[in-house]
Amino acid sequence: MFLELLAGNLIHGLLLGGVYGLATMGLSLIFGVINVVNVGHGQFIMVGAFVALVMVTALGLSPLLAVPVALVIGMALGVFFYYLVIRRLINAPELASLLATFAIGILLEEVAKLIFGADFHGYNWGLGKLDLAITTIPLSKLYAFIGSILIAVFLYLWFSRSRTGSAVRAVIEDGEGARVCGVNVGWIFGLSFAIGIGLTVMSGVLLTMFIPVGINVYMGGVYTLKAFVIAVLGGLTSPYGAFYAGLIFGLVENGAYAVSYTHLRAH
Repeated sequence: MFLELLAGNLIHGLLLGGVYGLATMGLSLIFGVINVVNVGHGQFIMVGAFVALVMVTALGLSPLLAVPVALVIGMALGVFFYYLVIRRLINAPELASLLATFAIGILLEEVAKLIFGADFHGYNWGLGKLDLAITTIPLSKLYAFIGSILIAVFLYLWFSRSRTGSAVRAVIEDGEGARVCGVNVGWIFGLSFAIGIGLTVMSGVLLTMFIPVGINVYMGGVYTLKAFVIAVLGGLTSPYGAFYAGLIFGLVENGAYAVSYTHLRAH
């Protein structure tokens, strides 16, 4: 009984871990390139969740179609906040960037509250289920996991095959060295921040496939904490370390549920 419950939870944890990993890739990319810790990270996940909600409930579209829309919105927000706020804090004390990103997160929450209210929201997107011997997996969760993998693979190919991706990797390794070699470091900073926020907002869309009735303007806080744990586990400045760490975190989190449930049943 315990092993069956544990195996089922680990499968669900692996699927959720893919989304956690994608969400944390944006955080690690921003820290690796700009050396800015985005403590408003979870609020951008919340933005993605509401993008999915609007696409499904107001427009009657699949949440999968919200993923590219979320990328565009996320990158637009990234460009806006980078040139308005973050660019001025590149060489500022760390406390200044912490306070600035915290304020950005609060701003996003309050704007979302004005538009959607403080109540919980949700949508229904039933695609059926995949019945396994030890568990049942909603297809929406499976699609979210596959989506996370595809986005991570695309980002890997972009980093490794394109000149711009190589420039980003060069700035992560040595910003001054990249500048000497002719890389426009300021432009790479802005692009990396935009991509990082875009990844984060996209992950918010995929996350709603696991919590379709848990969309709330204040949902971001818990995911900020999880993302920081995952980022530390993955090496802080490594987007792909963050993705693998997200998989591990999902396995541990859901595996712990099975252990806790069995322990409570025993007592």
